[in-house]
Amino acid sequence: MTDVKIGVEGEAVATVKLDEVVDGRLVEQLIGRAREQGVALTGEAGLLGQLTKMVLGSALEGEITDHLGYDKHERAGDVSNARNGSRTKTVLTDIGPVPIEVPIEVPRDRDGSFQPKVVRKHQRRLTGVDEMVLSRWCYRCRREV
Repeated sequence: MTDVKIGVEGEAVATVKLDEVVDGRLVEQLIGRAREQGVALTGEAGLLGQLTKMVLGSALEGEITDHLGYDKHERAGDVSNARNGSRTKTVLTDIGPVPIEVPIEVPRDRDGSFQPKVVRKHQRRLTGVDEMVLSRWCYRCRREV
């Protein structure tokens, strides 16, 4: 398969071969389920759009966890900054033949110092989403191992 650089903002943390990280059976299961339920691969409510939303949400949660130093639902202890809910943001992606809007939840912190890197503040259009989805999926798989 192909090599994917894992990182944010063009900084490569590692290069991995997709066939070593992405389980082909899992992809087949996802596509099979989507077909059974009549879900298209692309488009507004397509499988790629749903995966993109999940991966971006996971990436943003990972970023705020790294920023604050503790996981969601974990007792923060005596800290001056804490999670402060999230806000919905709609971004345009280039998945499929036409750009689609993907609503995502962007986490916030109390003192407003959280600066997301995956989807920056005031950013509305995401390009290269397919690479981002694959790299974040690879990163998540690597963290769970």
